[in-house]
Amino acid sequence: MTQPPSQQPPQGGFGAPQEPQGTPQPSQPPAPPQMPPAPPQTPPAGAPQTPPAQPGYGYPQAPGAQPGYGYPQAPGQAAPGPYAQQPGPYGAPSGPYAQQPGPYGQQPGPYGQQPGYGYPQQQYPGAPAPGGSGGGPFKGKPAVVIGAALAALLVVGGGIFLFASGDDDKKDPVAKTSGAPVDPSESAEVDQGDGKGDGREVNDDLNAGRKDGEAKVLWLTKNDVDLPRNGKDVYGPWIVGDTIVKGMYRSVNGYSVADGKQKWSLPLPADMCAAPGNPTADGKIVIGVMNGTTEKADCADLQMIDLNTGKAGWKKSVKKNGTWDLMSDIGLAISGDTVTVGRTSNSNAYRVSDGKELFGNPSGNCKPFAFAGGPKLIAATSCRTDDVNNPQHQIQEIDPATGKAKWSYQPKRGWEVQKVYSVNPLVVSLTQREEKKWGILALKENGTLRSQLISDKGDNPAVDCGSDFAIFGEKLEGCSGIAADANTFYMMTEDDTSGSGRTNKVIAFDLNTGKTKWKSAAPAERTMKPLRMEGGNVLVYLEPSYDKGGAIATIAPTGGAPKVLLQHPDSTTRIENFFSSKIVYAGGRSFIVSDRVSASNDEEEKEQTTMMAFGK
Repeated sequence: MTQPPSQQPPQGGFGAPQEPQGTPQPSQPPAPPQMPPAPPQTPPAGAPQTPPAQPGYGYPQAPGAQPGYGYPQAPGQAAPGPYAQQPGPYGAPSGPYAQQPGPYGQQPGPYGQQPGYGYPQQQYPGAPAPGGSGGGPFKGKPAVVIGAALAALLVVGGGIFLFASGDDDKKDPVAKTSGAPVDPSESAEVDQGDGKGDGREVNDDLNAGRKDGEAKVLWLTKNDVDLPRNGKDVYGPWIVGDTIVKGMYRSVNGYSVADGKQKWSLPLPADMCAAPGNPTADGKIVIGVMNGTTEKADCADLQMIDLNTGKAGWKKSVKKNGTWDLMSDIGLAISGDTVTVGRTSNSNAYRVSDGKELFGNPSGNCKPFAFAGGPKLIAATSCRTDDVNNPQHQIQEIDPATGKAKWSYQPKRGWEVQKVYSVNPLVVSLTQREEKKWGILALKENGTLRSQLISDKGDNPAVDCGSDFAIFGEKLEGCSGIAADANTFYMMTEDDTSGSGRTNKVIAFDLNTGKTKWKSAAPAERTMKPLRMEGGNVLVYLEPSYDKGGAIATIAPTGGAPKVLLQHPDSTTRIENFFSSKIVYAGGRSFIVSDRVSASNDEEEKEQTTMMAFGK
């Protein structure tokens, strides 16, 4: 195992930004702050009530300082304003949809009053506190869980929404297979699992114990990259035609979906540090690469890649928007032919096809800091406020070509946009950091409130948003354990371990009412998680147990028991049961990809399974 380089690149997955429009600069900026320490195991407490001397707009600070513009913040006491007494996280949207009454409008809430959109406010700096960006609403967790010991239902002004309490020590969430990036092996050893063996021990033959009706192990790859100490995260996978692609460390690699053989490899000059969740329709992607190999390097270089061929396209360094535009990590999202680059207080967008910059920071009081892509481009924005402990966020749909907001929805003051679970239909999670509350809302096409999800007593919805740690970048997309169609949102529950073995359910929520439509229980002593929609059904992964292989199954849109499409062999359950991975199903094949390669020594590092494919 190689010794780690002098730098420690960020572990968040985001792209690189370029010159946004002018951010006001302090007349006499203070000395740069120290970088935040490693994230704590439990969410950080709220920021101090009395801020120290403040530098200018957008300047990042050490963890003791006040968080601000563009960064999710701990709420404090709100000042009075025109949008007082909005219920829970679901306040009135701004712009043309301001003060929509809706079912929850103008009801008293527990957090007092606050100034509304456009309220004259003092400028404050941005300073993220330490915590994992991908671990759910409350950072540093590998999965977001609302459990019996962690959660309750809160009634606010006639609406009920989910919230999690701060008692993190009572019950640790079970690590789920991750929706975060996946882990590649460059020219990794391939075992095609054809039943004939490959020179290894007979009992190592991947298909030797396969039963009738079980799928074959098509191939398996192991890591062959000598990594720095502590290993590296994996980005992807992306399937383009007959190629499955993933990136890790200093290369991006494409493999045949049929036999796992490497089709191409693109070396990178430095560590890969960011990637969007999806490529363009024609298989192009833009990734973030560190702009050097020293500890001073930033995630500020963008590289376009054609995933069909592995050929590198345009490359561009993101220019800083002032001294305090820190790009230690960034967030990338693709919608149409546009890739956005988000980070605290700044954002940029480029055309994927040719690298032309399309737009930067908008003018005005509110600025985007993170994006979710796909069929629509959704932005999380933060507005300057008179109280840095009580943030004001917005959700916006952005025109990918111009950067102009089509509409803006403004949640109640103090609630932060955390993740976008679905872009179309739009389903968004919000958190109230100080009280560790979690709410989920659905919005209509015009940006008005559609519903807020209501969980039945005893159900503990859960979602997996990975565990990557970001300081100045925020990723809205990439969560797993969820799926959605036009009128229904599907979500897994926390594992129930009260019986003889782990099990859970999938819950279907009506997006028009927020209420539960039905529940589907996993088979006995099994757990399952939604992956996406497939032919009108909910595609789920039945996770392996100690003696049962995993499986790809579907649940009808009306509910019922899961119907197995592809049963993985029981004989390989030990290999299939990765600690943390992403599962992809395409073309009748299932692919399990480890989302991190790490081991205690070189020998173990080279033996780590990185991908596994099953098929009939």
